[in-house]
Amino acid sequence: MYIEHPSVLAGVPLAPGVDPALESLLSQSMFRVEVDDELFRCDSRFLDEPRFDCGVFHLIGAGHCEVDGAMLDEAWQLEPGDLVVFPHGDPHRLRAAPNSDALFTGMICGELHFSDHAHHPLRHALPACFVVRAAQADPLFRNLSSMMIELIRARLPGRRVLLNKLADTLFTLAICDYAHRQTDRRGLFSALADARICKVLQAVHDNPGHPWTMQSMASLACMSRSAFAERFAQLMKVPPMQYVTQWRVNIAERLLQDRQLSVASIAERLGYSSEAAFRRLFKRVSGMCPGRVRASASHLGSEHRIRRDVSRDGRPSLVSA
Repeated sequence: MYIEHPSVLAGVPLAPGVDPALESLLSQSMFRVEVDDELFRCDSRFLDEPRFDCGVFHLIGAGHCEVDGAMLDEAWQLEPGDLVVFPHGDPHRLRAAPNSDALFTGMICGELHFSDHAHHPLRHALPACFVVRAAQADPLFRNLSSMMIELIRARLPGRRVLLNKLADTLFTLAICDYAHRQTDRRGLFSALADARICKVLQAVHDNPGHPWTMQSMASLACMSRSAFAERFAQLMKVPPMQYVTQWRVNIAERLLQDRQLSVASIAERLGYSSEAAFRRLFKRVSGMCPGRVRASASHLGSEHRIRRDVSRDGRPSLVSA
């Protein structure tokens, strides 16, 4: 299930301090957030996660646990309502927190699928692991995570569909929380902190089909071409025109999910007058031709399922006894 990421509230910023450039990226990005399982563990159980080919997240619903891994200097203690995210699927371990009185820990686990064939800006900007603390998060985040936990408790039919939709929004809020609180920025987030480069990013995200040139972007940033090119590449780790191309391919992947849009119309929307030239560029950047991406779209979910060697027998509900 691919979901376009609109603003949580139309016309309202996603979170305090989040730049419109990030909001415009989230509104047009193609990534999939999917709840994979409702996992429950007793004190003596632990889960040692391998590396995945997608990102993963865990929302703590009941009890306490700790998480550690090679990317962390020390284990992090997690409490109910905390969300821990591994954007790149790094190996990690979840286990019962020491000195915890909880009889079990319950959590909602899920997958994060960025575009498989293009270079998604968020994929390269996010760290190996980050956590959103319920105690420090925006009230909207806390309300949403509580709603997901209540859905599990209610055992409603069709709750997986509802959980997927809520998880999609929860992850969007988590990205905004990270962007707002993180001081050691890199990639996209460091560029968002630069007012001139940020202005260009928002324009490119909002109008990918505009005939962008190095000069037009430099003029928008009120910089010389050489200074702009150097600063953009320093922050984003790719040259400006390469970023424009990669962003157009990301948008094209999303548009290809709509079978009523022809490849020619998508090419024209993204600023390419020649369908053949667009097809060649798309294959060069993504490694696949547009037709193959379109044909495989309906199978992406099943191809990237997380498989866990965890017994599902006799697990309790999130409601503690």
